[in-house]
Amino acid sequence: MSAPAPLLSLAGIDKGFPGVQALSGVGLRLFVGEIHALMGQNGAGKSTLIKVLTGLYPPDAGRIELGGAAIAPRSTADAQALGISTVYQEVNLVPNLSVAENLFIGRYPRRWGQIDWRRMRERSRQLLAELELDIDVEAPLARYSLSIQQMVAIARALNISARVLILDEPTSSLDEAAVQHLFRVMRRLREQGLALLFVTHFLDQVYAVSDRITVMRNGRTEGEYLARDLGRLELIQKMVGPHAASTAPLAACAQTTTPALTTHGLARRGALQPLDLEIREGEVLGLCGLLGSGRTEAARLLFGADSADAGDIEIAGRRQRFASPRQAIASGLAFCSEDRKLEGAVLALSVRENIVLALQARQGWWRAIPLKRQQAIAADYVQRLGIKTADIETPIGLLSGGNQQKALLARWLLTQPRLLILDEPTRGIDVRAKEEIMDEVRRLCAEGDDDDRRMAVLFISSELPEVLRCSDRVVVLRDRRAIGTYERGQLDERSVLEVIAADGPR
Repeated sequence: MSAPAPLLSLAGIDKGFPGVQALSGVGLRLFVGEIHALMGQNGAGKSTLIKVLTGLYPPDAGRIELGGAAIAPRSTADAQALGISTVYQEVNLVPNLSVAENLFIGRYPRRWGQIDWRRMRERSRQLLAELELDIDVEAPLARYSLSIQQMVAIARALNISARVLILDEPTSSLDEAAVQHLFRVMRRLREQGLALLFVTHFLDQVYAVSDRITVMRNGRTEGEYLARDLGRLELIQKMVGPHAASTAPLAACAQTTTPALTTHGLARRGALQPLDLEIREGEVLGLCGLLGSGRTEAARLLFGADSADAGDIEIAGRRQRFASPRQAIASGLAFCSEDRKLEGAVLALSVRENIVLALQARQGWWRAIPLKRQQAIAADYVQRLGIKTADIETPIGLLSGGNQQKALLARWLLTQPRLLILDEPTRGIDVRAKEEIMDEVRRLCAEGDDDDRRMAVLFISSELPEVLRCSDRVVVLRDRRAIGTYERGQLDERSVLEVIAADGPR
């Protein structure tokens, strides 16, 4: 007997943007009555592929077939009319409208030219009952939790007679109970004959619910596999790909045993499981894990950029929980975000203005730093960090990515922080600039400040060789929780992947 034909297939999909080839010859097959996981690291092309499939981007080349017939959706409305519906990570509904109105917005049932409210409420209850929800459909959506709003979004997607349902990171903000509820619903929809595409970064969830897995890497399809035939370690290796041999580790810092910062059960619902972490003065502590493991979430909680639901932070014997970055800065923390253009550099301001920004904010805007002192500070750090710029008054947006990153590093070093948090500090910059930045960070850890206190660094990177090369100790995270702390030299690239895959090296 011949194998069943896929309900939806994509073949040879190309999509490019100026200077970037996002997709190259990508293929994907979805079958009736199957949950198909789409896996890949950041930049693998998953989001672009979904946008092509749902009509947001036209492909440059390739073919999309649904039920054996070629299709070319040119908008989300086109895709929905064909039976392809998507539920995104961020719930795209209107919180001040009722649940029923959200379910039918844009396609209200009508009678005699008027909205048939009674029919809409009855149908809304039926849709939600199929998803194991019994709530007041006349109440504003904002009254309900994020997990219920997510279910409402799924019900809305199914209300168009969907044949294909795409779930794009649906569990990223859900607790465990809500995740299990969602999985029950997904299995029920599978039994009803839908084809589900499940996009996630969580390994446990992939194996809990998926029948088939497609792995993408660097804008290409790495392969398609039955979930039962693909082990965790093998999956991770296919996502990450081969690395070049690691650069020899940098010389170890002579860190003390004095904690610079300790966390006690620091947690945020849907973002990070309780985290116990000790970062010692003078050390570089690496955080590694796959995208979605909780690395950036941990950094943002430490810096007060996000609010913790539980736990606290201990600094110099005082336990506290930061409600804002201002409080974290006052306690001696500094944070270089992974998104330097959105959360780091002020592109229209000069190199000088960007460098002194944090110091000026810490001492208060009513105590302006004199211009001559600003110029002296900026010139000193430009020289110390080797920032290549024509002038300290050059807009930072005109500098290369590596030099922008060095200027942001100078900004925070100027505050003489107790703890410097670096989240993907070398992303998008050349190898030479990477080495210069990390060499300077480790030198500063070894030096100590005016009070003979050594700066600690929390170093976060998706590049395993870089973490292993630069860190004195490494904490491995998986699925929003820390699963192990390892001394320098205990792990190599393969054993890190084994830790992530199996809770410990084999």
